[in-house]
This record gives sequence, structure tokens and C-alpha cells, in this order.
Amino acid sequence: MFPHDAFADVVAANKGFAERFTGSQLTGVAKRGLAVVTCMDSRIMPLPLLGMEIGDVKILRNAGARVTDDVLRTLVLAAYLLGVRRVLVMPHTDCRMARQDEATIHATIELEYSVDTRGLEFRTVEDQRVALADDVASIRAFEYLPRDLIVGGAIYDVQTGVLEPVDC
Repeated sequence: MFPHDAFADVVAANKGFAERFTGSQLTGVAKRGLAVVTCMDSRIMPLPLLGMEIGDVKILRNAGARVTDDVLRTLVLAAYLLGVRRVLVMPHTDCRMARQDEATIHATIELEYSVDTRGLEFRTVEDQRVALADDVASIRAFEYLPRDLIVGGAIYDVQTGVLEPVDC
């Protein structure tokens, strides 16, 4: 059973969205040839901050904007089937994954919720710039991605809205 009460606000908002919807002509191809790997943080609005619109870009989100096996798998599909020619890895300032280490996050969840999460790797980062460089390098080196795929990294400042390109 769908939990209607828990999602009533979402379903109601969607009705208004659907009435104004104008994207039916779009395809699954990224019109601007861009994929962005960013964090799930709700302060990040990738389309407006990059000057993009619906249909322009593929957006891949996870905790910490980390390049995981699933991100690499998705980028392969995006590069070969969905028009992606460039990838921007975009972590952000004030990220919880960069403020605490793995052990602290596991301990916090266990203490507050009595759930042992030590079997999971959250991929926290000690130094965002080092992690960003590693993630960019992992995309560039992934054997299944096109050699001419352009990959860059930048850190988004959630306080100022500024995107800072980082040499990786």
C-alpha cells in the first residue's frame, strides 16, 4: 500500500507541477552534453547554479558527491547512450561527509538509533580537495569510459553560491 498520508504534500504539489509541465518534448539525451556528480544536500540546486535548464544535464547525487561504482556505471550509460561528453564532479562546502570521519558517523547512528552501520562505507573525506582529485582521476582512468571524455572538478560554496574550479 502506498503511504498516502505521508506523501500527501508531494502528490498535491505534483498536481500543480503537472498542470504547468512543458517538458514533454525532451528526450533522455543531455542537451548540453554535461553530467554532474554532486551531493544529495538540499542546498544544492544544480540546474540554476550552472546556468542550465531541464533536459540540459544528467545529475548524479549521493552523500558527499563521491565517485562510486554506481556513479561510474551510470556515467558509462550517460557517455555512450545519453549524449554526455563532459563530467563535472562538484562537492560542496559545509558537507557532513567532510566534517566527520567514518567512525564518528557510525558511532552517532548507533548511539542515537541503535543501528550498527559498520558494514557500510560512507566514504567520508578528510580533505575535500584530495578526495575531489581522486574522484576525478577515477573517472578519467575508468576503462569503460571514452578516452575523450572531459572531466573536471569544482567545489560549490553553499554560503556564497560560488563555484570554485579545482585543478585535478
